[in-house]
Amino acid sequence: MNQPITRNLPASAPDDLGGGGDLAPLPEWRLGDLYGGTEDPAIEADFAAIAADCGAFGADFRGRVSELDAAGLAGAIRRYEALEQRLARLHAYAQLVFSADASSAVSGRFYQSVTERITAIGTGLLFFTLEINRIEDAPFAALADEGGLAVYAPWLRDLREGRPHQLSDDLERLLHEKDVTGHAAWSRLFDETIAALRVPVGGEDLTLSAALNRLSDPDRGVREAAGRAIGVVLQRNARLFTLITNTLAKDKAIEDGWRHYPTPISARNRSNRVEDEVVAALVAAVTSAYPRLAHRYYTLKAGWLGLDRLEHWDRNAPLPDDADRPVAWPEAQAHVLAAYRGFSPELAAIGERFFTNAWIDAVPRPGKSGGAFAHPTVPDVHPYILLNYHGRSRDVMTLAHELGHGIHQSLAAEQGYLLARTPLTLAETASVFGEMLTFRSLLDGETDPARRRLMLARKVEDMLNTVVRQIAFFTFEQRLHERRRDSELLGEEIGDIWLGVQRESLGPAFTFSDEYRMFWAYVPHFIHSPFYVYAYAFGDCLVNALYGIYQDEVASGRGAAFAARYLDLLRAGGSRRHGELLAPFGIDAADSAFWQRGLDVIAGFIDELEN
Repeated sequence: MNQPITRNLPASAPDDLGGGGDLAPLPEWRLGDLYGGTEDPAIEADFAAIAADCGAFGADFRGRVSELDAAGLAGAIRRYEALEQRLARLHAYAQLVFSADASSAVSGRFYQSVTERITAIGTGLLFFTLEINRIEDAPFAALADEGGLAVYAPWLRDLREGRPHQLSDDLERLLHEKDVTGHAAWSRLFDETIAALRVPVGGEDLTLSAALNRLSDPDRGVREAAGRAIGVVLQRNARLFTLITNTLAKDKAIEDGWRHYPTPISARNRSNRVEDEVVAALVAAVTSAYPRLAHRYYTLKAGWLGLDRLEHWDRNAPLPDDADRPVAWPEAQAHVLAAYRGFSPELAAIGERFFTNAWIDAVPRPGKSGGAFAHPTVPDVHPYILLNYHGRSRDVMTLAHELGHGIHQSLAAEQGYLLARTPLTLAETASVFGEMLTFRSLLDGETDPARRRLMLARKVEDMLNTVVRQIAFFTFEQRLHERRRDSELLGEEIGDIWLGVQRESLGPAFTFSDEYRMFWAYVPHFIHSPFYVYAYAFGDCLVNALYGIYQDEVASGRGAAFAARYLDLLRAGGSRRHGELLAPFGIDAADSAFWQRGLDVIAGFIDELEN
């Protein structure tokens, strides 16, 4: 079933960021546009109606999909899409309730119950896509040439690319039904464990998110205390995190083997609709650039901080004289919307709806999911945004990032449920572009040279977190999954892989204290969405190139034309591939020069700081 689930949503790059402070009032979302509460009678009524309609759908089409003409198949797809969307609405609501308080047993039970019921009902729809894929290529091509299926052509194309990896109907049904006690159950255990962790720092028992925020404290003693305490708490739970990681990696290897995927990343690339060579070119370009990017910058940073070597708790340390004054929520909202408005009034108008309609939950709470995400829910409702806002400048960028996702999802919704979802290769475009718009707007408005230098350094660090750190995460996953195919890994072995890629990516400016070897354990993307993380680097390099083109067109008086093409890209959702969408901008992701252009932007910023 094509459910929009948190683990596959565009989210802020996983990182050691969080925060604290009293910045009330902060918005909390109201989920009433989905359902009025977990006891809302509409939930039971919807389940009953959908179950009946799924039964009728099966009675009408099971075993005879190959007999349908183009008009009949198009009509069946419309019914299938409507059923999937109704199920997705239920799942989105349960997921958002759980994300708001993953430590609540009641929320956890509701989420699990809804997921199990959706899985049971969705099993009755599984036959439809399987039967479409059993139609041989020649008769299917003749069928698809008829006009009635044109609107669903992209969805059918992507569906049929999975034919070589499709299993028998019984096996597909087994995998579908067992997910609630397999991957989904282990993911839930991870989420609940992370939400329940408490880290003792400075006499306080902090949530993990709040403790991670202390790694950005100006006081190095506070940073060190937090860094060591986080490592101790993660180590205390090492057996559980190691078991979860080993189990899910082996689970993936088993399914990959049955589906004949040659490498652990192959399934992700296919779902992302991106060629293996494009991803390989991206990874090679970034890893070869480690010395001129991260190694060079962090050597500079060590000097600025007056240190011979940095520890891991210094990576996000503020620079000297960088007070990073708290930014109240109304000010953050005004900054972000003004930046969007300067680029496109239409984009800003869509973004403003998130603030006026309580579609954002920004309050840090015990039990709430860490990090940030934008959930598209379903096309006939609207997205919701979750973040933990602590008033730091990075939180303003997170708001700009997630609002970009929300706007993108809102625009793509017009494609309908099956075609709205954007592949990861482009899913980070709007979010990172929104960050860039906001950063440039703030930088252009700053006249103090010292403040501009600090803003530029913060931006470099954010870009390194988005590009270098995420490709290092990707490399960590590759090595872990490759070794797990041979045997279970000890926690110490996973820690060795982690420290190895951190040393390679961050460079000789760092030493790493022993407790840092457990910091792999809290990154949710490793659990929920293996190999998701390269999408961040893809998006950042793409946006660097796009923004450069935008600046060129503004200089020549064609800024409005660029904005129009950009909105068309967002509206396309998943209806077009990345090559087709980027062609109007003169961008070819298969060209290694494209990646170098994006990395050169980061290197140029470091040049400015170095000089």
